[in-house]
Amino acid sequence: MRWLLHMSRWARTPPSPRKVLLVFGVIALCLALYGLEKAGVWPDWAQAERLRR
Repeated sequence: MRWLLHMSRWARTPPSPRKVLLVFGVIALCLALYGLEKAGVWPDWAQAERLRR
């Protein structure tokens, strides 16, 4: 129900084109980093290591 209220507000006053580009840019950056990690191109120094308790 809450998302419907958000969508109705966005339909009445849509965000600026600059904000939309920013959101899509962040999503594209995250997908690119995920793709690099899955392809095995991500450097070893940038990977997180699990610490033992």
